[in-house]
Amino acid sequence: MRPLSELRGFTPALCSQLAKLGIHSPQALLLHLPLRYLDETQITPIRDLRLGEQAQIEGVVVHHEVSYKPRKMLNVRVQDASGIINLRFLHFYPSQIAAMQTGTRLRVFGEVRPGFFGYEMVHPQQRKVTEDTPVNTALTPVYPTTAGLSQNNIRKAVNLVLTPDHLQETLPGWVYASLQLPDFASSLRLLHQPDPDVALPALEDRSHPAWQRLAYDELLAQQLSMRQHYARRKQARAPATPPSQALAARLLGNLPFALTAAQQKVVAEISHDLQQPHPMQRLLLGDVGSGKTIVACLAALQMIEHGWQVAMMAPTEILAEQHYKKLSGWLQPLGIDIAWLTGGQNKKERRQSLSRIASGEAMLAVGTHALFQEEVVFHKLGLAVVDEQHRFGVEQRLALRKKGQLTSLEPHQLMMSATPIPRTLSMSYYADLDVSVIDELPPGRTPVATKLVADDRREEILERVRDACAQGHQAYWVCPLIEESETLQLQTANDTYAYMQAAFPELQVGLVHGRMKAAEKQAVMQAFAANDIQLLVATTVIEVGVDVPNASLMVIEHAERMGLSQLHQLRGRVGRGAAKSTCILLYSKQQCSQLGRARLKVIYESSDGFQIAQADLHIRGPGELLGTRQSGVPMLKIADLERDSALLLQAKQVADQLLRREPAAIKAHLQRWLSQGEEWMKV
Repeated sequence: MRPLSELRGFTPALCSQLAKLGIHSPQALLLHLPLRYLDETQITPIRDLRLGEQAQIEGVVVHHEVSYKPRKMLNVRVQDASGIINLRFLHFYPSQIAAMQTGTRLRVFGEVRPGFFGYEMVHPQQRKVTEDTPVNTALTPVYPTTAGLSQNNIRKAVNLVLTPDHLQETLPGWVYASLQLPDFASSLRLLHQPDPDVALPALEDRSHPAWQRLAYDELLAQQLSMRQHYARRKQARAPATPPSQALAARLLGNLPFALTAAQQKVVAEISHDLQQPHPMQRLLLGDVGSGKTIVACLAALQMIEHGWQVAMMAPTEILAEQHYKKLSGWLQPLGIDIAWLTGGQNKKERRQSLSRIASGEAMLAVGTHALFQEEVVFHKLGLAVVDEQHRFGVEQRLALRKKGQLTSLEPHQLMMSATPIPRTLSMSYYADLDVSVIDELPPGRTPVATKLVADDRREEILERVRDACAQGHQAYWVCPLIEESETLQLQTANDTYAYMQAAFPELQVGLVHGRMKAAEKQAVMQAFAANDIQLLVATTVIEVGVDVPNASLMVIEHAERMGLSQLHQLRGRVGRGAAKSTCILLYSKQQCSQLGRARLKVIYESSDGFQIAQADLHIRGPGELLGTRQSGVPMLKIADLERDSALLLQAKQVADQLLRREPAAIKAHLQRWLSQGEEWMKV
């Protein structure tokens, strides 16, 4: 594919500006699509203007002046045969004043507003014209741009590549036959140069068939790319291990509970994968408290029984330690040595753990990102388990997997998430993975009552906390998320802690936040687990993994600031014992936005993680939900998973047929759509 710099009309300066937008090729420029459109195809008489509407007028400047009260501004009055309108500019240059002298004929496009002198436009687009300057015959596209690159220059650049040699189809006609979508060339021409009779709402909400055609192509490219990565991984070699006979039976015999039917189903799916000679790449989804850890433990036993080591990585020390303690309780009676490895260890402990992992003495290593540091060497790694996988970057997950390559076999990989993933998201962004879902909670989990309370009723909530603790239970008080400043969040946590100590002199109050040293955090959490602390003031560091069955009350301050998945995860920290549990969402009447209200309504009405995740997808979109910067997944620029779910289903089916029938066409299609994104999906 030729770079833009080799094409006629693309100067070094223009290529440099386009490169800032990530545009280096004709295909990338063609797929740099408009954000919106302006209708500059007709001139509206000034007397026919309507408030709140955008319109184009043409007239002669009859007055202009720079005024200084109440602030510096440029006022220009333009007259046509039907009336006069005022143009107001708050930011302007001397060249603009010169271009709007009295007697100049202007063509102006902007939104009509009420002003001191009647109707006005503030900062409208305007250009000098003559009486015979033709009116545009197509809607005017408005593109995403960067400083120094004008809309005019983008439009000219797009027109230079909107030629037949850049608009050829990449895939055979049968791919589109059942969808009755327009061809690629006419779709792009329509979107870059739409006729005035094209319905503007259909263009702007992207429901027009031209948008649908490109959305389908993009979804198809994503599916093809991810299925290729899936097929490539199937060609790698991994240890094929039969199911565990002795260890699994002994563990299940020692447990005080039986596996649910859903757990048994996913254990069987994972066990089947571990028996294959190619690496498992499976995502295990389960709502808060659904019992993913025991499933991962049984997978680990299948490897350990046949002499292979297992690594389990968690994103925080609190969660990693929780796993370590739980797994130690289950596995040490079976004679299995477990190593513990985190960044907060002292040198002696760390050296001992590293030695036991390298020698193969420790068959299971549990820890944080410390597990994939350079000095960690596994004797014989067969399985890597990554909990809350979306919190780790691509490089981190890849580094852990590479720890198994001393044996020339790749380790199997099991990724776990307590953030349920909507079906469309799973089909799209996890198309290169096998997905298992634990869709049932173990018996005995008490439903958590959720209450929405305005923060002007704080005194009542403090009484609820006092009552709960007086009855022998424990409570969390979660401080608000303050994105702008970690320091400010820390201060809020410290202030809340001091306030709670004063409010509850009869209780032991603890504090835990992300800036504490690992040993301090561990000490506080251990004291809370032992009921030496009755009220724990915490930041969202306790969002995942904290398991204290005696805690039956949680208060979340400024709940309107938090995402749905985060609120659901936090709520999952209570209701883990037999006592009736409550989660109180405190919100500010003054600061709660419409979006905040929508989130609180969802979390109040539903305790189903998958329903909540679907609502989260609708409210926030996939980028935030996935933690895209971390995920290593190509984000969709045109397609929308909710709007285009039918197209996604079609793309998923067609991708598998294309992989079998049209390998050459696939290469051209991926080059068009993912030319700069081939490094996206290494994991």
